[in-house]
Amino acid sequence: MGRIRPPVFSPPCSGFAQEAIDAIGTRVLARTTHLVDGAKDVNMNKDMFLKSILPIGLLFSGSLILSNTAYLYLSVAYIQMLKAFNPVAILLISWTFRIQDPNKRLAMIVLMISSGVALASRGELRFNLIGFLTQAAAVAFEASRLVMIEILLHGLKMNPLVSLHYYAPVCALINLAVLPFTEGLAPFYELARIGPLILLSNAVIAFLLNIAAVFLVGAGSGLVLTLAGVFKDILLVTGSVLIFSAQITPLQVLGYSIALVGLVLYKTAGSK
Repeated sequence: MGRIRPPVFSPPCSGFAQEAIDAIGTRVLARTTHLVDGAKDVNMNKDMFLKSILPIGLLFSGSLILSNTAYLYLSVAYIQMLKAFNPVAILLISWTFRIQDPNKRLAMIVLMISSGVALASRGELRFNLIGFLTQAAAVAFEASRLVMIEILLHGLKMNPLVSLHYYAPVCALINLAVLPFTEGLAPFYELARIGPLILLSNAVIAFLLNIAAVFLVGAGSGLVLTLAGVFKDILLVTGSVLIFSAQITPLQVLGYSIALVGLVLYKTAGSK
């Protein structure tokens, strides 16, 4: 199956713009508000940077680039179905590193969600192995990032905005370093055609989203954040069908429904 029409901006370029706005935004907040005053209390040494901030930056950049690349190969609806596997990935990583103790009930729920995602994959009309593996890797990167942010916020008692203040520049630099080896300067030439407003507005919205996300992870956990995104996934899948005429099969509907039921079961019973 051939690629879908590529976006105006390459994944590294859009990721760089987003994280550059994050880095600039947190520094503006630091100078104009008291929201980032916690940075003065953080003893950011080389060891903390290499063990906490740099890995989060690498994971976030990888997640951004891979998830955006997946849109070149897969439909929006199918990508959102695969993203429903995020809570499972977070749970498995938490079990692996003994952040959370495993139990049989959660194991059954994990199996249920995995089966639903597998059914959705089986019913995909425009299945592409490269796109599937790319999105799967993006899910693994994102789940690992959220677990590390949870450890950073709860373990090191770091303010959510302060954590974004530190790792956003790392993400921006990584995306900028990758850009010459992928698209070169081509995406920047597109700015003259469509204007910088679209890229800037998207980056600002993403900045506000990142602020909300890190505060939610700080108040709860990475798993809570992904569970909160279930309703968004439903809207995106529905919207892609109604607005963009994306095709989904009955098998996909069944698989996604099973995955959603599994997520609801975790929310109501799995965390008890």
